[in-house]
Order: sequence, then structure tokens, then C-alpha cells
Amino acid sequence: MSAGSETQMFCLGVNYRTCPVAVREQFAVGKSRLSEVNKALASLPGVQECVLLSTCNRTEIYYWSQEQETPLQAILQYFLGNAPDAASRRKMFYSHHGREALFHLAAVASGLDSMVVGETEIFGQLKDAYRVALETGVTGGFANRVFQNAFTIAKKVRTASHITSGPTSVGAAAVQMAQEILGNLAGTNVLVVGAGEVARTTAQSLRSRGAESIFVANRSYDRAVELASQVGGKVIRFAEWIPYLENIDIVIVSTASPVYVVSPAVMEQVQQVRQRPLFLIDLSVPRNVDPACALVDDVCVYDMDAMEQATAETRRLRGAEIAACEQMIHAWLEENAENLLKKRVFTAQVG
Repeated sequence: MSAGSETQMFCLGVNYRTCPVAVREQFAVGKSRLSEVNKALASLPGVQECVLLSTCNRTEIYYWSQEQETPLQAILQYFLGNAPDAASRRKMFYSHHGREALFHLAAVASGLDSMVVGETEIFGQLKDAYRVALETGVTGGFANRVFQNAFTIAKKVRTASHITSGPTSVGAAAVQMAQEILGNLAGTNVLVVGAGEVARTTAQSLRSRGAESIFVANRSYDRAVELASQVGGKVIRFAEWIPYLENIDIVIVSTASPVYVVSPAVMEQVQQVRQRPLFLIDLSVPRNVDPACALVDDVCVYDMDAMEQATAETRRLRGAEIAACEQMIHAWLEENAENLLKKRVFTAQVG
């Protein structure tokens, strides 16, 4: 089915609502591959412009085309290939176009569609995704205008509402979950594996909640030193962090590794010495902690699916605030959608 001769905006993706982390991680695209995958998507039949967003909770492709069915099928084929379960995986993707796609982008940028309602990280992640697409040369008059205006309304929603009250990052929510597990975090020893944005916000939240000793391990030693200095923590070289688990209460894992960095075999060795519970919170997508670690005695593993369950109640309680923010976006659409969805000359910039 064709969308007609006019170029239209589309969004195709999966997120924490439509599939578990075990499926999302199959579609995750690391930062080092964003440019490559953007080029590949832009070369697919019918795709004129595109921006790929990939975070721990979603992989979405915003694209522009004069056709509806051809690029949709081509993008699905790109991500699903000939996998035996491709048919069931297709059902996990959602698709929006026109005003619906524009609304979705604004809601994502505003943090309304996030697992942690009002999270601040997604705005930066979306700006980074747009910047990569812009520098790769796969955006044009449509994408440039739409994304710049989406950033503007997102800033307005955040400043004119209370959507950013309470935990505003995955890291802060993870620490809140850790506090619910262990009670008072004062006096606990925590190891943060990773030194990216999620690891940073997690470490900062841990410090504010009273964690006594924070250790940081990362493949890049310099980045580990930088993060440790920000939170008054101590650095462990990445190759040497396993022995420290004897005295650690909580391990927060958030790296860009495409493979597991924590295995059941290692946990079994550690627990023979510890002989007390160890809590692993895996904030990585793809996951960095092998789920089988949970089969080891006294090892508790929490991943992004557990995070979704922990934050569901917060989303429910903030329903009225979410609805008010959505009304702001609808009002913005009434005033701007027609112009944003039509072709005009626009100078791109990332501010």
C-alpha cells in the first residue's frame, strides 16, 4: 500500500513495552555502528532520510518516504533477516506515520515514553542519534526541521511541567530499586562496572543515598579514574575487579560490551568465598550479566525487565502529569504539524 506521492514521516521500532530485554538486545546498535547502520537504512528501497535511535529501552528508526509498505518491509527484513522466529518478532514492532510519528518523537524526547518517566538521559541520547545521522549525511530538509523542532517542544514540556520530579534517570531508578532490596544503603560496598552516562548517574545516586564505598571498573582506565573522582570512589582495573567481589554488596553493570562480562562460573567461585547474598543489577543492552548467574546460590540478578516492573507503579501514579504534558504536545502539533511535515529548506544544527 502506498502512502501517496507526498513524502511522509514514519517511525518503526521496538521498546520496553513491546518486548523483553532478551529480544531488544538483538536489535540494539552500539554507538560505534550507528553511522554504518544509518547508511545501510538510508540505502534501502524507498527511504529518503532517516535517523536511528538505539538505547537500553528502545531501537527506533525515524524515516521519510513517499511509500508506506516498501520501506517498512525492507527495514523489517534488515533487522529480522531470515531468522526462524522472524514472524513472531515482527509483531513486536510498532509503526507510526504522519502526525502520529511526530507526536511519538516529541513524547520520546520529552521523556514521556521512557521506562523512567521524565528521564533526562533520553533527550541527550536522541540529540546524539540525530547528530550522528546528520554527520553521516542521511538527513535532509524533513529530518532536520522535525528534529530541531522536537527538541524545542521537549525542552518546553520539561520546564513547564513537573515531569522531571523524582528519579529522572535509569541509574537513579536502579539505586532506588537497590535501596528497596537492601534497605538503607549506608555502609554498603558497591562496584560499578562501566563509566558511561548510565554508570555515572548510578554512581552519583549511590553516593547521595549513602553508599559507603564505591568502586569503579572500566576498560578505559582513564574514564574509570574520572568517574571515581566525581563520586569520591576508588578505581579497580577492569582485569582485576572479580577478586573484589568478596567484599561487595551490590554490583551495577553498565558497559557497551556486546557479550557477557559476568558468568555463572565466576559467580560460583566468588560465592564459595563470600557465602552471603550478592546482588547484580544489569543495566546493559545487550545484557552483560549472563542470566544463568541467577542459578548460583545467593546470587540475585536484576535486568532491565526487572527495572520496568519496578517503575510501573511510578508511571501509574504520575498519570495526570503525563496527560498534561501530552496535551502540551497536542497543542504544539495543532500549530506546527502541517508545516513540519511538508518539505521546506532548513539549515541543520545540533545545539
